[in-house]
Amino acid sequence: MRSPVRDLARNDGEESTDRTPLLPGAPRAEAAPVWCSARYNLAILAFFGFFIVYALRVNLSVALVDMVDSNTTLEDNRTSKACPEHSAPIKVHHNQTGKKYQWDAETQGWILGSFFYGYIITQIPGGYVASKIGGKMLLGFGILGTAVLTLFTPIAADLGVGPLIVLRALEGLGEGVTFPAMHAMWSSWAPPLERSKLLSISYAGAQLGTVISLPLSGIICYYMNWTYVFYFFGTIGIFWFLLWIWLVSDTPQKHKRISHYEKEYILSSLRNQNGLLSSLPYLGSWLCMILSGQAADNLRAKWNFSTLCVRRIFSLIGMIGPAVFLVAAGFIGCDYSLAVAFLTISTTLGGFCSSGFSINHLDIAPSYAGILLGITNTFATIPGMVGPVIAKSLTPDNTVGEWQTVFYIAAAINVFGAIFFTLFAKGEVQNWALNDHHGHRH
Repeated sequence: MRSPVRDLARNDGEESTDRTPLLPGAPRAEAAPVWCSARYNLAILAFFGFFIVYALRVNLSVALVDMVDSNTTLEDNRTSKACPEHSAPIKVHHNQTGKKYQWDAETQGWILGSFFYGYIITQIPGGYVASKIGGKMLLGFGILGTAVLTLFTPIAADLGVGPLIVLRALEGLGEGVTFPAMHAMWSSWAPPLERSKLLSISYAGAQLGTVISLPLSGIICYYMNWTYVFYFFGTIGIFWFLLWIWLVSDTPQKHKRISHYEKEYILSSLRNQNGLLSSLPYLGSWLCMILSGQAADNLRAKWNFSTLCVRRIFSLIGMIGPAVFLVAAGFIGCDYSLAVAFLTISTTLGGFCSSGFSINHLDIAPSYAGILLGITNTFATIPGMVGPVIAKSLTPDNTVGEWQTVFYIAAAINVFGAIFFTLFAKGEVQNWALNDHHGHRH
């Protein structure tokens, strides 16, 4: 018996013969082996690249605790007494050879936020440049530049707040090109029916980078001092860059070690599209990204779900689900365990979006995927800049009621985005995106 859900998916505004992402009547290329393949090697290297991207981004948030004189921010660390302390403060003795700075809470906020002021600038230019020259060198030098600048963080901090803010903004400039550049590369490397798997693997490195770098930075600060946090991750970034330059190519045609069979499989898959392809919470999100990528491609390849239907389903789960648990988190009172559980579930469900709207750029305009991601990621960066400011203004007394308002706003934004995407999303290449870029059109 045929599943009614499957029938609904096949008739969701598209022809019943649709086998998206393949065009009707187009031959389906036989998949090349996965093991030791160039495309999955690219995904794995990209995975570690984005691991490093996020490690370089968040390590300062841990190191800053050890960089600042604790007496400076003692008054700023007051919390609401609406709930009792869930654990008693413990005095620990650890390495304190790193220099301390007299930075108040406002100064620390400027230091932490300065990264995003550079990051937002290069999103759109990064997508444009990647579409013109390819993403390999752009992504590689973006991460290399950030890694090198990270090595100079202790020097910048010693020079003063201004130089450190400038250095962090420059790091943001380097990282701003990474996602658009990677999207541009996948427009030439990802076979349509493996797209979700490959992108999910590569971008999942960002979540794991956060999961591992936060506690690892704390360990480095504890046993050594905060300067080694930046030396360690900066050195790792440089080592990754050497592997990236040696092993990666912009397109299958330029790759020196790819098998002839795999190259023909990728190129024929793209030709058949005629242009269609162009810490605990973060761990859950990382796992969800990996699994949802597998599920999304299986729904399309084995169950003949339309691309549009899959994108809608995964976007709805990835946006409505987190909204529900965000609101619920505001009504659990002082149950800390339940709060962690709800926020973990909320962030985990957000991982479904990686196979929803996050990949949709490649569905509607593969030749311009890098540029489009640059545009959308630019707007996505704005909450990271203004969110902390708004949250702080809405929670002057740090009460449960005030935080409920914050959660309501975040949930409302998610629900609005889910409804908007569901109503207006497309699953096929748009006419304005049809060209011969990257071989998507004959």
